[in-house]
Amino acid sequence: MSRSRMSLLLLLPLLLLTMAFRQVPLADPPPIDVPAGLTAVQVGKAVKGGLIGRGWTVTAEQADGIDSTLTGNDYTARIHVAFDTRQIKISYVGSTNLKYEVKKNGQRMIHTNYMGWMRYLSDDIGRNLQLISAGAGSTPVAAPVG
Repeated sequence: MSRSRMSLLLLLPLLLLTMAFRQVPLADPPPIDVPAGLTAVQVGKAVKGGLIGRGWTVTAEQADGIDSTLTGNDYTARIHVAFDTRQIKISYVGSTNLKYEVKKNGQRMIHTNYMGWMRYLSDDIGRNLQLISAGAGSTPVAAPVG
């Protein structure tokens, strides 16, 4: 066996292992509690402000939720944000090119970036709720994308 072929055989498992590290377990973020006294319209504004501020496109709006899509150069992520005047729940709907898969044990896996996006989005929505609740204005703050 040639030296280059031997190197390739040794390098291939390492490359596959490195690619696997880009996947993490997929878990929907914990529900976000809505401060008392906010209306459904205010909650919707907080959600929409967070989505738009993070570069998500609102694809459908209902009285109790928003469907949204994040599109990059070679990937797409779709979520549903359900809300009422008590709490907000963000749920994974689907994706393309984000390494989504369901393992044999039933564990859902996805690209590590997706989980970061969910953490940032949850934080932004929570901050918007607090700003609206504090009477800082009815316009939510949109965080910079990134």
